[in-house]
Amino acid sequence: MAQTDYYKILNIPKDAADRQVKESYRKLAFKYHPDRSGEAGNADRMKQINEAYAVLSDPAKRREYDSLRDRFGAGAYDHFRKTYSDQDIFQGTDIHQIFEEMARSFGLRGFDEIFKDFYGDGMRTFEYKRPGFFAGGFIFSGRPGRVPNGHRTSLPRRPNRLISYLFNKVTGLAVPQKGSDTHDTIILHPDEAQKGGPYAYYHRKKAKKLVVKIPPGIRDGQKIRLTGMGADGRSGGGAGDLYLAVRIKKPLGDKIKTAFTGLLHR
Repeated sequence: MAQTDYYKILNIPKDAADRQVKESYRKLAFKYHPDRSGEAGNADRMKQINEAYAVLSDPAKRREYDSLRDRFGAGAYDHFRKTYSDQDIFQGTDIHQIFEEMARSFGLRGFDEIFKDFYGDGMRTFEYKRPGFFAGGFIFSGRPGRVPNGHRTSLPRRPNRLISYLFNKVTGLAVPQKGSDTHDTIILHPDEAQKGGPYAYYHRKKAKKLVVKIPPGIRDGQKIRLTGMGADGRSGGGAGDLYLAVRIKKPLGDKIKTAFTGLLHR
């Protein structure tokens, strides 16, 4: 991402207000979301958009970047990344909430799964809430990082143990562990898939009756994500998500045609 300009990536002026920064990011994130746009190069574009927003939505990071931009112009990005690793850049950002809103509204995959596609399994989030206390953040492991002198280095192979230890020493609590995601399949009639709407689903593992919102025009093989309906977390961590794979019933005529074609090729 040499000669990168965060403002140009988000298509905003340098004096853009915080609201304008967020609105532009939401628009671009929806446009380039991998579940909506599978064109070559869009994954890299999405990574650039995420990074630009994470920096420009944070007042302290934005001030530092602006200062470097005034001094070095197009070379500001390289100077900025000499002191900021991926983990530093995404610390404190609300990208997670924005992706979750899109997931709930449009049936798209959420933050954790998308960011693993972009950054690998070494990226994960942790979050802990209780009355009067909140802790959360991003953990990147096994990925190259940068240190202030500009030399590339590697983060510890097992930073989770160190983070768990430090978190426990400071708070007396264990690092929250998010529950694993679970998967199931639902079968829809073609008319249900075309029109969309509410669908009654029985969650066997949790013994709950749920009403799933089916997006109109959903296709065979697509997945619907139900936030917090996966396995329970540990030490105060949130539950995982439930992914429902959609299977659409074939009309009887299609079934007969398929069976007849199979017989002809035997």
